[in-house]
Amino acid sequence: MKAHDGMYIDGAWRPAAGRDRIEVVNPADEQVIAEVPAGTAEDVDAAVRAARAALPGWAAVPAPERAALIEALRDVLVARKGEIVATVTAELGSPLGFSEAVHVGAPIAVASSYASLAASYAFEERLGNSTVLLEPIGVVAAITPWNYPLHQIVAKVAPALAAGCTLVLKPAEDTPLTAQLFAEAVHEAGIPAGVFNLVTGTGPVAGQALAAHEGVDLVSFTGSTAVGRQIGATAGAAVKRVALELGGKSANVILPGADLAKAVAAGVGHVMNNSGQSCNALTRMLVHRDEYEEAVSLAAAAAAKYASGDPTDPGTRLGPVVNAKQRDRVRGYIDKGIKEGARLVAGGPEAPHAQGYFVAPTVFADVTPDMTIAQEEIFGPVLSILRYEDEEDALRIANGTVYGLGGAVWAADEETAAAFARRMDTGQVDINGGRFNVLAPFGGYKQSGVGRELGPHGLAEYLQTKSLQF
Repeated sequence: MKAHDGMYIDGAWRPAAGRDRIEVVNPADEQVIAEVPAGTAEDVDAAVRAARAALPGWAAVPAPERAALIEALRDVLVARKGEIVATVTAELGSPLGFSEAVHVGAPIAVASSYASLAASYAFEERLGNSTVLLEPIGVVAAITPWNYPLHQIVAKVAPALAAGCTLVLKPAEDTPLTAQLFAEAVHEAGIPAGVFNLVTGTGPVAGQALAAHEGVDLVSFTGSTAVGRQIGATAGAAVKRVALELGGKSANVILPGADLAKAVAAGVGHVMNNSGQSCNALTRMLVHRDEYEEAVSLAAAAAAKYASGDPTDPGTRLGPVVNAKQRDRVRGYIDKGIKEGARLVAGGPEAPHAQGYFVAPTVFADVTPDMTIAQEEIFGPVLSILRYEDEEDALRIANGTVYGLGGAVWAADEETAAAFARRMDTGQVDINGGRFNVLAPFGGYKQSGVGRELGPHGLAEYLQTKSLQF
């Protein structure tokens, strides 16, 4: 696609206030593929004013009509799926198959779910002598990351639209082209001017200006815990609502009696998919001492199947990480794991290719819970395998981080796995390979965030409550 040299504000593409530009780099070959404007506080202000002006009209649109427009938006995304897949692959480096199935397939499913929810959700209920109204929170600042560029946009925009809110989107600077395509889809779907607005730019400039803007009622942010703290502090000072989906260090607990080969293969895949750049990647595999060495061998063999290379090649299963800074960060964690005494059984810090921001699929054994690679979010294709003595020890290790976003439990039966999962301090747990559900709430405990996304729980984040007493 051809990048827009402007912002999408009040239903039209308009020139940016400043002249600064952001280069978009293909992480597979390190070539600049486009430039987009770097938004300023002036651009943000124009976008927020447009969203504020559009709010009364959009909030008054009957829910079934909002649902129909969300469905129309979904249909445009479906029609332009091929173009979006190519764009995600070009600016993120995701292999084509994963881009199609997950990066585009999942958000289309999420959009469909909110089209249905907007038409069926109970925005009003009777409690005794009161009528309780669920009304739109107002103008939403949606600040999204680069790791799932379309999914994170849809996961915020679709429920906000369903609730009757208006928005300003500030996407990550690494993946702005997907956001521009989404803005085109919004326009093509016929969503009224000002309801959705797009400002590209950097986090410290455009993102901070948006989070701090007095015309914003809710800041919905997905990204690192460190930046989430800053946004939470900014919003809190203004008594402004926040929804924060932050970091993770998810545990994949394999209990005795589980199908070890299946659990290990699925766990390795969860870490290697999207080059490990998922907040809920199962980066800590917990295995009983009696099955430990077998699990290590299985994991090393599974990791070897993730061939890295050109993401447009159908045979590629592992693309690059998003940029040079991320590559160096991940390799730094691998070096630290080696220095702290973990046993390297696959991969390592060496570059697997002469060009591109690639990291070798890496597996560590003999990892202890106090090691850096067992505690900090790496955000790359790096798996740590930890040994446990019994279920209580496994639970202590699983819960022994500041994060609590995702997890998985494998056991001989669902009841045993679910009983263990109930004791985990985490917002979402897969049971024996449970599948992604667009209606299930996603979000974290502890420092993994505040609030939930997806399904009716995600819609509730964009609503405020009013009661009428009769």
